[in-house]
Amino acid sequence: QVQLVESGGGLVQAGGSLRLSCAASGSIFSYTMGWYRQAPGKLRDLVAAITSGGSTNYADSVKGRFTISRDNAKNTVYLQMNSLKLEDTGVYYCKGSTWGLGYWGQGTQVTVSS
Repeated sequence: QVQLVESGGGLVQAGGSLRLSCAASGSIFSYTMGWYRQAPGKLRDLVAAITSGGSTNYADSVKGRFTISRDNAKNTVYLQMNSLKLEDTGVYYCKGSTWGLGYWGQGTQVTVSS
């Protein structure tokens, strides 16, 4: 079992940037890692994911603006968020998945203001 801790959230103006980090308590080498967003009153949706081999996929709404990356040596996954929009506001959760098991972090709040 791995524990995940997100950081890097905060308040930012529209058009700005933030970088989220997800630090794992153990090796994530074999994990598919993902970032999810839950906006107020909405379901938790996938924003971006990266496989153990480095393949990535993104929600259409963030393509070209967000970049997911991983540093297995540091057991950390990142989400670089550029050109932030009001609709990017929400709680961002990190998830690690392996062998049918999924582990969630506690989330970090991102608020984009006009």
